[in-house]
Amino acid sequence: MTRSTSPGWVPTTGTRTSENTFPPGPAGRPASPPSGDGGPETGRPSVTIGSYPDYASAQRAVDYLADNRFPVEHTAIVGTNLRLVESVLGRMTTGRAALAGAGTGAWFGLFIGLLFGIFTGGNWLAIIVIALIIGAIWGAIFGAIAHAMSGGRRDFSSASSLQASEYAVTADADFAEQARQMLSRLNWQPMRPPQTAH
Repeated sequence: MTRSTSPGWVPTTGTRTSENTFPPGPAGRPASPPSGDGGPETGRPSVTIGSYPDYASAQRAVDYLADNRFPVEHTAIVGTNLRLVESVLGRMTTGRAALAGAGTGAWFGLFIGLLFGIFTGGNWLAIIVIALIIGAIWGAIFGAIAHAMSGGRRDFSSASSLQASEYAVTADADFAEQARQMLSRLNWQPMRPPQTAH
């Protein structure tokens, strides 16, 4: 049974089709396949040269490499086991919602006032002040209404952030040994053995 295929890709029964038979572009073979370890250079094997418990330590390692003229464009900081952390800042009441809305509205009113003040030949300072006051009033009203419409389902304010349990510094395989030797000069805790990406 003969099956018609699109031009540029002819599958062969019983053999593995080479990636070069795919047409280039978004619908075909990608220009460079991504590496398995999420390294800095796609298509190249990357090696983990150090693992650190926080981002500051990983950043310090890359900064040390940069200070010693290592080609840091061949490195990457990879966060693993990401989790979303929502820190509760405090209880949200109607008054606080109105106050937060007033602050946002005041900034918007200030921006509008500046625009009108630039293109108005009158008292631009008075225009800015009036726009700021009007923006704060409307912001407070909308903030209070929005909080009241929530029906008490979220009576707290919070801030969300992504955190990783571990940060790995990776480098292209061709530069990994050089980077590892440079990092070994730092008086840090022993790093994990390097792992070659698959």
